[in-house]
Amino acid sequence: MAQVEPIKAFNDNYIWAICNSNDKTTWVVDPGQSQPVLNFLSKNQRTLSGILITHHHWDHTDGVAELLKYFPAIPIYGPKDSKYGGITHPLTHDDTINIAGIIFKVLHTPGHTLDHICYINDDLAFTGDTLFSGGCGRLFEGTAEQMWHSLESLKKLPDTCHVYCTHEYTLANLAFAHAVEPENKALSDYTVWCQQQRERDLPTLPTNMGNERAINPFLRSDQTNILAHLPAYLKSAPDSLWQKFALLRQWKDTF
Repeated sequence: MAQVEPIKAFNDNYIWAICNSNDKTTWVVDPGQSQPVLNFLSKNQRTLSGILITHHHWDHTDGVAELLKYFPAIPIYGPKDSKYGGITHPLTHDDTINIAGIIFKVLHTPGHTLDHICYINDDLAFTGDTLFSGGCGRLFEGTAEQMWHSLESLKKLPDTCHVYCTHEYTLANLAFAHAVEPENKALSDYTVWCQQQRERDLPTLPTNMGNERAINPFLRSDQTNILAHLPAYLKSAPDSLWQKFALLRQWKDTF
């Protein structure tokens, strides 16, 4: 059995620790900083077995070099052909890996970056900066159509699948979601819960896929009313669902 623990980093990042409960081994996902990981390992008397990288951005990779000083032989899994050069075990779409006794499938999810991958199974999904609770990543390298397809792939996961993204952006995302769907009761209820979590300095994560399908506007481009409140300057007649998504993403970029 394994459990997943959050390690806070920077102002709003989470480095996720996948801990095998049968021994003291631990894997971490997207360590943008090393010291929080080292503190977690020391406090819990654990050792680092390996690292998972979702994409090349510095706030997901900058801690790796320092961690390797303490754990020099560990594998670094990440996307093939990434701009980040520290990956020892490159992965491509549909690869499978065994991490702490858990089998993950690799899903290529271009959009935020072109190299982005997610680590998924029916119970857990480490989505990096592709899917957030109530939101999705900015399009720094990929296209809106690519990101829409990436999110549609994640959308197929079971309702109960726990989603571990890498930023505490939830309340800001939900403010935008309310502008898109002010009548969404599930969204209103979830917002109250998230506010209570943050008031107690607790994470709003993980979320789950059933919740995200109900409240996340970027997963709801198939809803007939999803563009009802679109600002006038973005008004158009999209021909496809990905074009609806693109309009929402444009709106969010200046929200």
